[in-house]
Amino acid sequence: MPKVSSGLLMFKINNGLEVFLAHPGGPFWEKKDESSWTIPKGEVNENEDLFEAAKREFEEEIGMKPEGDFIPLDSVEQKSGKIVHAWAFRNDSTPVLLRQNFITIDFKGKKIKIPEIDKAQFFSINEAKKKILPAQKKFLEKLEELVD
Repeated sequence: MPKVSSGLLMFKINNGLEVFLAHPGGPFWEKKDESSWTIPKGEVNENEDLFEAAKREFEEEIGMKPEGDFIPLDSVEQKSGKIVHAWAFRNDSTPVLLRQNFITIDFKGKKIKIPEIDKAQFFSINEAKKKILPAQKKFLEKLEELVD
């Protein structure tokens, strides 16, 4: 059974469409930039509603309660086989606090503690298409169609 994640794509319109992406923490991702950013997301707990999981994960990772009208963006299958469900919402403010959640991973035979995400920021839609994981690019394209 593939892992399932849910997340939110926050956007604003400021001289064009801008989207808020997060960069994974840890040694595997630290020197990667293009094709490595993601929507803020996380795994869905057993019996948890996909949309509620997306809101919970956004608040846990970004430190901001997502509010507003939510737009379903469908789902994608990532290279790893993980299924990611996403919704978008408009918020013109920039989060001031990035919550530091840490996870423990195996790296080169050792257990190390790393931040789930090490940075997050808004990008223009064109820049975001270069930064985001390839499978998640579909979310950006769908959002563009819906907000035109």
